[in-house]
Amino acid sequence: MLTDAEIEHIAKLGRIELLEGDVEKFKRELSSILGYVQQLQAIDTSSVEPMYQTTGVENAIRADEPRNAFPMDTELSALLVGQAPMKEERFVKVRSVLKK
Repeated sequence: MLTDAEIEHIAKLGRIELLEGDVEKFKRELSSILGYVQQLQAIDTSSVEPMYQTTGVENAIRADEPRNAFPMDTELSALLVGQAPMKEERFVKVRSVLKK
């Protein structure tokens, strides 16, 4: 079982403010979790092949090529940019996301 000092140290590392009664609660919960991890570590997994995923789904990468599904012309461009809340000439204008 974890000690009060260990719980307070873990809380300090995680920048978690402990309220009254939290130390005992976290002592029980974290000790239980660590006990379960200790049980898992005792299992012999030497004959188990490592797995990197369980679904079997693979990333389907395709070439990034234009499909010309919507051929862009000045009329369509004006229509799309015209729907933006802020615009400058023929471009959509956005607020700066980086502070200078």
